[in-house]
This record gives sequence, C-alpha cells and structure tokens, in this order.
Amino acid sequence: MTEDQSASGEPRPAAADLAAWGRLAGLASQAHSASLASLLRDSARCRALRSAAAGILFDFSRQPIDLVVLEALLELAEERRWKARREALFAGEPVNTSENAPALHTALRAPDADQPEAAAQTVPATRQRLLAFAESVRDGRRTGHTGRAFQRVVHIGIGGSQLGPELVAEALRSADCPLTFHFVANIDGHAIADALADADPETTLFIVVSKSFTTLETLTNAATARNWLLERTNQPEAVAAQFVAVTARTEAATAWGLRPENIFPLWNWVGGRFSLWSAVGAPVALGLGKAGFEALLDGAHAMDQHFRQAPPEANAPLLAALIDIWNINFLGIANHAVLPYDHRLRRLPAYLQQLKTESNGKSTRHDGSDTGVHTIPVVWGGEGTTGQHAFHQMLHQGTRAFSADFILTGLDGHQPPRPELADHHRWLLANGLGQGQAMALGWAHEDPHRAAPGNHGTNTFVLDHLDASSLGALLAFYEHRVFCQGLIWDINSFDQWGVEFGKRLAETLFEQLGRAGAALGPDAATHALVAHLRALNAPAKEEGNDLPHQ
Repeated sequence: MTEDQSASGEPRPAAADLAAWGRLAGLASQAHSASLASLLRDSARCRALRSAAAGILFDFSRQPIDLVVLEALLELAEERRWKARREALFAGEPVNTSENAPALHTALRAPDADQPEAAAQTVPATRQRLLAFAESVRDGRRTGHTGRAFQRVVHIGIGGSQLGPELVAEALRSADCPLTFHFVANIDGHAIADALADADPETTLFIVVSKSFTTLETLTNAATARNWLLERTNQPEAVAAQFVAVTARTEAATAWGLRPENIFPLWNWVGGRFSLWSAVGAPVALGLGKAGFEALLDGAHAMDQHFRQAPPEANAPLLAALIDIWNINFLGIANHAVLPYDHRLRRLPAYLQQLKTESNGKSTRHDGSDTGVHTIPVVWGGEGTTGQHAFHQMLHQGTRAFSADFILTGLDGHQPPRPELADHHRWLLANGLGQGQAMALGWAHEDPHRAAPGNHGTNTFVLDHLDASSLGALLAFYEHRVFCQGLIWDINSFDQWGVEFGKRLAETLFEQLGRAGAALGPDAATHALVAHLRALNAPAKEEGNDLPHQ
C-alpha cells in the first residue's frame, strides 16, 4: 500500500471531501459568533482542552472551539487513519513519497532496543562516536594541530543544519562549558568574517554540516574557513585536525580533504529540519556533554511515546494540529505567531518557521493533485515582553486574524538560585499570561482608541523548567504536530522541492554578475538589476578587491 492509498487500496479523498470536513464547515458558521469569554466559563470544556506530557502542560482552552467541534475534529483524524499513518512513520515506511523514503528522525532519539531495522545498525554506533568525540574535545584530549585545547567552535551549515543546533546550544548554554560557539549559515561574507574575528587558528574547531555536501552556502563558507586556517598556519595537517563534517555523502567530504574518522554520517531517511538529534547536533553534544545530549534525546523520545500511546482526546500533538486545521481551514486564519516568554528560547520562532513552513508549505497532495484547501499559514514571532513593545499592538487592535503559541517556563532555572531575579521571572510569567488573557477577552473600553476586540485564539504551553529533557520534548511535540497537519491535508511533510528553481537561477545569475560580457536573460527587471549591480561592483573588481579580506 502506498502513502496515497487508503486501507482498501483506493486513492484517498481530498480533505474537503471527507464527511467530518463537511460537518466542521457547518459548525464554523456558528463558531464565528461564539465568544471566547463565554467558552472560558465552561470548566469541563477547559479541562478537556488541556493535556500534559514529558514535563509540559499544553493548554488549548483559549481556542475558539467547543466540545462539539473537538469531537468533529477527532472524527476528521479518524477518517484520515491517523493512527495507521503514525505507525507507518515510526516503522520506517516510505512516508516521504516524492523521494520514496522513510522519515525516521524518531529513531535518532530512540533507545538502542527500540531501533527500527533501518536504523539499528547505524544510529547507536554513530551516537556513541559523536558522544566520545564531544567528551574528548570538552576534556582537552582532542586538540588542534599544535596540541592546544579547543576554545571556539565554528559550526557551518544552513537551514536544518543550523537552526536546531543553534537554538538548543544557546538555550541550554552552560557557564561550565569551556567552548564558545559561532554559527555560520548565510553566504554573506560578513557572517563568516564575524565568526572568525579574533579567532585563534590553533584552538578553533570547525564543523561542516551538509547532507549532500553540495550546499552552496555551506561549502562556500567552509572553503573560506579552510583557506583562513591554511593562511595562518601554513600547515595542511591543521585542516585534518580541526575540521569535522556531518554528511550523507562521506566520500565527498573525504575528497574535500577530511579524514574518514572525522566524518559523521547522515542518512537519506532523515530530513535536515528533523536532524538535530543526529550528529548534526554536535554543538549540543559539545556544549552539554554526554549526559546533556542524552537527556535531550530522552525528552524527545518521551514525547514520541506520548504521541504513540496517548488517546486522541489527550494527545497533545494531534490536538494542536487539529486546532490548527480548524483555525486555518474553517476560520480563515492565515498567520500564526510563536511567542516564547523565555529569553533562552528567543531563536524558537525562526526554528519553527522553518520546521512548519518548509514541511507543510505545499499545495500538492501525495498523488500529485491539488490540495483544494489552504495549508500552512505564515509563521513568525518574537520573544517575550520585547514583542509586546513591537508587534503586539497589531495583535490586539489590528485587523488581521491570527493564532498564537505562548511558551512559558514555570521555574526560572537559575542554578544556583538567584533571589534578586525572582521578580523578573514573576513579571515575565504575568505578562505572558496577561497577553493571552487580553487576546482572548479583549477590552470593552468606551474610548474606541483604547478598545480591543479580543476573541483571538491562542495556545499556552508551560514547561515545568527549561532543561535538555523538556526542550527535547517541546521540539518533538512540534515535529509531530507538523506531521499530523500534513496527514490531514494529505501532503508530504518531508520534501522541499519548492526552493530548487530559484537556486538554479542563482547559478546563472552568479556568472552574469561576474562577467561583463555574459549574456543576460529575457527578464527585463532582472536584466536591469544585474546591470546595475555589475556597474556598482566594477571599480572594486578592477582594483582587485572582489572579496573582503580579514
């Protein structure tokens, strides 16, 4: 049975053709007039819209749904055979239909005894190698080419090869770690120049992450870093000692000049945005050590177990996804804000922007037909109270419909405790709760300039405390939420072909920008822009100053 067939072997219907979808469409006309203020007075409803798992409380009670809508949403999931498709994900069936591949990111954090066959011979051994490498760097046994201990780690990757590791490494940064971390993603030369500013060529470790080992931005930055190291050491062995790679094409990394023992494998069955749990997370292992990295995996695995075992009415990822479907497809809400009220999670909106939109920013079903309905909304956001002084004005009094996730941390996490900062944390929590309450209830003020309509649906997720385990669980929750959205829309959440065409055009434009005699294409707008940029850069090229030199 293929991913685009039902249990009977027949093609699956489009979402809008499902019986539960029609029922929900009827309920939506009533929901537009429903008041969140009245819904929030129903204690039984509020209890039904809360779930807890892996040290996190998931509260959906501020969403514009009642128990009748919830029942219809759960029927929709059953019509989509969500349990069978969930098990297909964990079993390693080819859920990535356009590439005929499984999506086994859950195997990366599963205990050895729970590994599916496709991963059992590779994942545990690679994990052990990674953790041994991280410990040897942290305790100074693994050194640079002159024998000095590493002090700086420059991680070179982009997209899923960078966003997850940077988020976790910064969120869980420990004062006990002897290393500093710099992440380079953008091909803009300022990015690599900033990472190398004041770096010591004898104590800098480079991690190059590219699944294909052909990623333009990553290999360009890696080549610049390699040249920087060679220019300052004049020692080829410095590259062998101070560069490691994570890739699915180990032979390409070897040809690039890396030792086989310094190359960690990836596999075709894990997508970049789901790869944090692999050796892509090397900065996390280096920053947290063996125990911390294993706690991250354990937290994610605990959420995997919740997703597999919890009944649908208490299954946090499923409930979140179904509420998303309700908001997007029945209430017409086209944007979603991620609002972490914890400075350590300030990079979470960017991480989730990629996870959600690259996964589900699709308009084609598994069988190639049009979805017929909207899929993922615009995803954006910002941290805590700083957002209140920036874009929350639009959320409270603007004309656009939105949904939002508030992410709060129950305990402030300072170790040892810092009593002088207790009020900071209490104010942070109070603001997070108050903003969600205001968005739900609104403000019926006699002055129209002050009044706010309210009735905006939001979720509130409360981590008991922010540590490796709870953060692992939170990120795994979002992965499964994305998967459940995709199965309702009947789209492939594990490919990303949409970005390829623009990347191909860039190759031609690169040549046009660099050669005065290069032919320009038929697009008049691009023709004019290329000519303008070529003229701006011509003096610098004549003087031999094409690239900034550090």
